[in-house]
Amino acid sequence: MIQSMTGYGKSVVAYNEKKINVEIKSLNSKALDLSTRIAPLYREKEMEIRQLIAKELIRGKVDFAIWVEKDAGTDALPINRALVENYYRQISDICAETDIPTPQDPMTIIMRLPDVMTKTEVEVLSDEEWALARQATLEAVAQLVEFRKQEGEALQRKFTEKIDNIARLLDSIEPYEKSRVEKIRGRIIDGLNAIPEADYDKNRLEQELIYYIEKLDISEEKQRLANHLSYFRQTMDEPAGQGKKLGFIAQEMGREINTTGSKSNHAEMQNIVVQMKDELEQIKEQVLNAL
Repeated sequence: MIQSMTGYGKSVVAYNEKKINVEIKSLNSKALDLSTRIAPLYREKEMEIRQLIAKELIRGKVDFAIWVEKDAGTDALPINRALVENYYRQISDICAETDIPTPQDPMTIIMRLPDVMTKTEVEVLSDEEWALARQATLEAVAQLVEFRKQEGEALQRKFTEKIDNIARLLDSIEPYEKSRVEKIRGRIIDGLNAIPEADYDKNRLEQELIYYIEKLDISEEKQRLANHLSYFRQTMDEPAGQGKKLGFIAQEMGREINTTGSKSNHAEMQNIVVQMKDELEQIKEQVLNAL
């Protein structure tokens, strides 16, 4: 079945006092174009993350992000209490020894001094936390794939409708095709009869008429177009990842429709060809988004 290249997925898991957020979205692209925004703690796992995504997503412009939200209490930098007491003691001693007035708000001064507020601990990614982050990544990717499948079903319904329309228009050509041959034959003979002094070999004329009409015959084009329509339907039912193939088939369909139009030499047939081109153009626009 067809899958779209458009998709979105998000997963959130809790670990201790923080939330791990994973978000992934995709649009159409000729190949897999993966961009990542990874929180510093998880950057050591970037290659593994890329491999997890590439395994599930064949094509598309993919944006992936993983970030952490911490509780307000965990974001505050710790105050170095011992250092604050040391600074305060030194300030008090200096003021007492030099008769300098003690500052009215010594804490404001102390908090501006070096190393009072420091992040002393280095955060290390534990196996337990990575297992949760990895699971969140897989869940977000799974959501995106499911989104792609739903969009793909809509695409397939659209393609089926357009293929049916082209097939119906192709069948509607046949009555005009038969009458066209007789009109061409009659027009040529009437033209010759309009020339009184014209002398021609009727057998040779018949041979030339057959040759001319054969050049305008569209039986092969109709057969090839019908085959392409059938092949397009068949390809839609194959496993996902046939977008490029559907695009190639649509190009071949356009080739046969164009040749039919150039050979038609009949107003009604040309109108039908224009309608087929319109249906095919809508297929070509949408097939760019098929995986």
